[in-house]
Amino acid sequence: MARIALKNVVKRYDDKHAVIHGVDLDIGDGEFVVFVGPSGCGKSTLLRMIAGLESISGGELYIGGQLANDIAPARRGLAMVFQSYALYPHMTVYENMAFALKLAGHKAAEVKQAVGRAAAILQIEPLLGRKPKELSGGQRQRVAIGRAIVRKPQVFLFDEPLSNLDASLRVQMRVELSRLHRELGTTMVYVTHDQVEAMTLGQRIVVFNGGRVEQVGTPHALYNHPGNLFVAGFLGAPKMNFIACTALDGGAGRLRVRLADGAVVAVDADGAGVAAGAALTLGVRAEHIVLDAPGLAGANRVDAAVAHSEYLGDLSLVYAALAGAAELVALKQAAGAAPPPAGARIGLHLPPQHCLLFDGAGLALPRLAGAAALADPAPQFV
Repeated sequence: MARIALKNVVKRYDDKHAVIHGVDLDIGDGEFVVFVGPSGCGKSTLLRMIAGLESISGGELYIGGQLANDIAPARRGLAMVFQSYALYPHMTVYENMAFALKLAGHKAAEVKQAVGRAAAILQIEPLLGRKPKELSGGQRQRVAIGRAIVRKPQVFLFDEPLSNLDASLRVQMRVELSRLHRELGTTMVYVTHDQVEAMTLGQRIVVFNGGRVEQVGTPHALYNHPGNLFVAGFLGAPKMNFIACTALDGGAGRLRVRLADGAVVAVDADGAGVAAGAALTLGVRAEHIVLDAPGLAGANRVDAAVAHSEYLGDLSLVYAALAGAAELVALKQAAGAAPPPAGARIGLHLPPQHCLLFDGAGLALPRLAGAAALADPAPQFV
């Protein structure tokens, strides 16, 4: 196992086009960290820089306390699992997993023991005699992971390893990867564009955007305490609802904002430094909006018009048009309740403890001191 430290790491192509902009990041020994972000944000490039498959244009990379900028990939003590399984089609599962060890000159008994241990961990012992064409996608991915395990690396690097699997297999493999990390205790860095994978796998998540780290924190911290509009909108399905508003009053203490239709909403956000009349963005997640809350007329209640509903079995998603919202507002309705028909006028209650406010630069305003509804260790904002 090993700690990874990146200090002001930069990647440029042709000395002009920068794709990684001064990343500072510490990954603890034995930690499972997930890099997440949209396509082209630089997460895979940074992973390849850690692996040594891409050169570092600036900054320093440390693996296990050793400066690794100029260390050859094969000597970094890492094992990488790619999106493509890259198995040798003419070899059996056993031969695929044993290949690297044989190439390194290990004795047959050592190879057999290492492959047997990895196969037992991954529960693929009955597959050792098969060839890749006889395996399902999930089985092939287990073999690719097993090929990495036998090398006993200090760090596992995963580059979107589940992208080729169907939905049910991805769920199964997420469970398997979590179990694998618990059993091995090895440092793992995992790249994905799927925020569900990030939320379910990572002990900490690193959110990337445009080659920069937006925020680092636990899944709970990033979901409930996003540092800016990008993180708030990227994590969560459906994404957080954003509504344009104006500060009704300023100064320290709970803020009140006015929406485009004139409705007034109180938010448990500290208004220190906010002037009355400042343009803000109100954020609230679908599961926190209460539909037609009885007895709450006028208390953080806004009116909306239903556009359409989606029945998902355990719940329904209701989408409604609301003044000031650039997109339809989504809310979740418990199973068993009939969703309102399209065109219906509904009332929405926005609980102050679950609302967030973002300033004109897109940064989240701090919550009121003592607001405990979303309490969590403070995330690391970058």
